[in-house]
Amino acid sequence: MVFLRSTLGHDPVPIVRGTNVWMRLPVAADYASWGELRSLSRDHLSPWEPAWARDELTRSAFRRRLRHYNREAHDDLGYAFFIFDNEDDALLGGITLSNLRRGVTQAASLGYWLGLPYVGRGRMSDAVSAMIPFAFGQLRLHRIEAASIPSNQPSIRVLERSGFEREGLARQYLKINGHWSDHILFGLVEPGVEARKERG
Repeated sequence: MVFLRSTLGHDPVPIVRGTNVWMRLPVAADYASWGELRSLSRDHLSPWEPAWARDELTRSAFRRRLRHYNREAHDDLGYAFFIFDNEDDALLGGITLSNLRRGVTQAASLGYWLGLPYVGRGRMSDAVSAMIPFAFGQLRLHRIEAASIPSNQPSIRVLERSGFEREGLARQYLKINGHWSDHILFGLVEPGVEARKERG
């Protein structure tokens, strides 16, 4: 499998492995399984996502999505992964590190979605836990940020189980399902930094 090489100058983006899931960059051959899972999960996902475009599930829209993902990865601005089950390689959902900032920030925003048939099985917690070492190790980030609508308790539980801490409330932070929505902000700082601070 060929992976995109970012502008960081180190290894290409790898397959990221969790306990029960594995993740890789999306490819054109994923369209059928992606379209089927998103269509099946539309009512489940739409309350938590930006409003879907009219052509959201078309092959041409998927190709545009892939071009965006590839451009972001090439320019070291973001990394999108599809999540697959270890046992049967079924597509479960997606996870992204987006809005990646370098310089004095070294941070990115975490986002994710999970198809309806796989909710409540711990797969997203597994994926997030696996993505954290990739972000801090290979991407050399200092901080991962995330945000959740206050009523999205499953997403909040995923973040808290993964070590993210609540940092505040952002009013009308993101336009979700056609409406500007308040979000709880979460953050996770690279663990080694905290340990070094404690040692003085």
